[in-house]
Amino acid sequence: MELHANIFFPIEIVGTIAFASSGAMVAVRKKLDLFGIIVLGVITAVGGGMLRDLMIGSIPPNMFRNPVYVFTAFLTVIVLFFLFRRWPFLLGSKYIESYEKVMNILDAIGLGAFTVIGIDTGVDAGYGEYHFLIIFLGVITGIGGGILRDIMAGETPYVLKKHVYACASISGACLYVLLLQFTRSDYAMLLSALLVIAIRILASHYRWNLPGIPDS
Repeated sequence: MELHANIFFPIEIVGTIAFASSGAMVAVRKKLDLFGIIVLGVITAVGGGMLRDLMIGSIPPNMFRNPVYVFTAFLTVIVLFFLFRRWPFLLGSKYIESYEKVMNILDAIGLGAFTVIGIDTGVDAGYGEYHFLIIFLGVITGIGGGILRDIMAGETPYVLKKHVYACASISGACLYVLLLQFTRSDYAMLLSALLVIAIRILASHYRWNLPGIPDS
């Protein structure tokens, strides 16, 4: 899969950096120490893939067999730690707002890439006929790390309350599974990932949320 190798690997790295950054920022806000920041950053970046691999019996998970994503997450967290420790004023709202805008875009890119790669992993493992399963694998690859992050930080998982985050992943996963019935080209992966990215960015920009129960 030449396009996969040339395009999706660097996109995965971008997503890994964004996910690790979000985990690190949660840890910083919780006033955790360096070890806590590293753990939350790394688990956010690779936790979804780990859950996926455990579900399909791919032991040990890819994060241990190909630790490039763990190392990328680790380095990202270390850079952020020393950056904020040296210049703590960067945590002020003026700078954080701009930082989070950039991270939202990178996060959307990572979510799209991880979603379709999660499905592709399931297909490669021989589960292509089980459509619900591979959709679930794609979604859990995209959002699983964030869920683990929030549980470890003692918060309600972000995907349950903000900006149709999981819905973007589900939409792209469903489109990719539909396209798999006709072709397994890398362009189908790319189109599905772009749908995730578009929904995620639009939802963040326009503050879309699913309806909930109003306060009494």
